[in-house]
Amino acid sequence: MKIKLLMVGKTDHKGLQSMIQEYRKRLGHYIRFEQEVLQPPKNTRNRSIPEQKQIEGEVILKAVSDSDSVILLDEQGKGYSSVEFAGELQKYMNAGTRQLVFIIGGPYGFSEAVYSRAQGRISLSSMTFSHQMVRLIFLEQLYRAFTILRNESYHHQ
Repeated sequence: MKIKLLMVGKTDHKGLQSMIQEYRKRLGHYIRFEQEVLQPPKNTRNRSIPEQKQIEGEVILKAVSDSDSVILLDEQGKGYSSVEFAGELQKYMNAGTRQLVFIIGGPYGFSEAVYSRAQGRISLSSMTFSHQMVRLIFLEQLYRAFTILRNESYHHQ
């Protein structure tokens, strides 16, 4: 299985970029992993929120293949413990999923078309984080999940 992380907009903060790179490197020991930054067309900030979501949604859907399993990182998604999240990843691997795509949307969430395309939604917390921080938090949890699945000592219970 391959895991892909799609993100709307780039990460500006150098410290976060460094930590994201560290977890990307660590993930390479467990799974094929790729991340892609999606840039919506310029001047969308002058548009209404529904228009921004629609434009970002079109960009997102172009980056997803018909055969991909898609999970949205969404504040309205289901919350998991780290161990439960590892179990969910194991289910996708056991099912023979070729590519599992996680998507971090823009600041206003996703368009209805993107919600319709997704097989699931995950919430990292009931708190709100910046989209840049969500990238790091998610990658750390993804790494943690693989260490749990391998019974390695990174995760403590």
